[in-house]
Amino acid sequence: MPGARESAVYTHGHHESVLRSHTWRTAENSAAYLIGSLRPGMRILDIGCGPGTITADLAALVPGGHVTGLDREPGILERARAVAGERGLTNVDFAEGDVHALAFPDDTFHVVHAHQVLQHVGDPVRALREMRRVTAPGGRVAVRDSDYAAMTWYPLSPGMDDWLDLYRRVARANGGEPDAGRRLKSWALAAGFTDVTATSDTWTFSTAEERSWWSGLWADRTVASSYAERAVEGGHATGEQLRRVAEAWRAWGAREDGWFSVLHGEILCRKEA
Repeated sequence: MPGARESAVYTHGHHESVLRSHTWRTAENSAAYLIGSLRPGMRILDIGCGPGTITADLAALVPGGHVTGLDREPGILERARAVAGERGLTNVDFAEGDVHALAFPDDTFHVVHAHQVLQHVGDPVRALREMRRVTAPGGRVAVRDSDYAAMTWYPLSPGMDDWLDLYRRVARANGGEPDAGRRLKSWALAAGFTDVTATSDTWTFSTAEERSWWSGLWADRTVASSYAERAVEGGHATGEQLRRVAEAWRAWGAREDGWFSVLHGEILCRKEA
């Protein structure tokens, strides 16, 4: 789409507490719905690749093919290149770009993939149209996004309720849609896809190790990341309110009976041949 540019602000940024989560992601735990459609020799575009862990997994799954990881932030691409280099992959490269205006010809890729991207963009339908444009006939667009309003946990906690309300307000003020998972099929149809398979999947954190990791990264993110800065600068919360939310996260993580589930919507769209 000539002239289309990003109009949203990436809420999380790339603080260590954010990368702690992003570098944990793999094709198995974040793109399982796509893996069965991959074949050797495929050309794949991985949009919003971040530190490149999923990108590298995809490259390993298509021997003889090629994967391009795309991200808006040049700094994070250096980390992605390092991940690919550490794994000895030679069929992957990385480029800076914007999903609203992809710098690739029509019909270039067999698969275009985006994980946790559309919730952060200003125009998800336009983004999907661009993804569709660069997908070859018969190819697939695969998108997975979380849905914050559908996240659930136990035990109940007023501080955690405050976290959810605050995050959704900050994300929307930044131009994104935090409840993207439930909207993916609707956005895909609006973008012109007619063959859309919509599914869902979850991450669940319940063991002591999982609770410590998940609560710790969110507690740190709440007080130290770009999200925290935008929450204060936008007038959504004070520093003291953020500290109380972080304390609620840590208190939940310390509970032996703690349980947290993250719902994701998924779509696998086939471009007509």
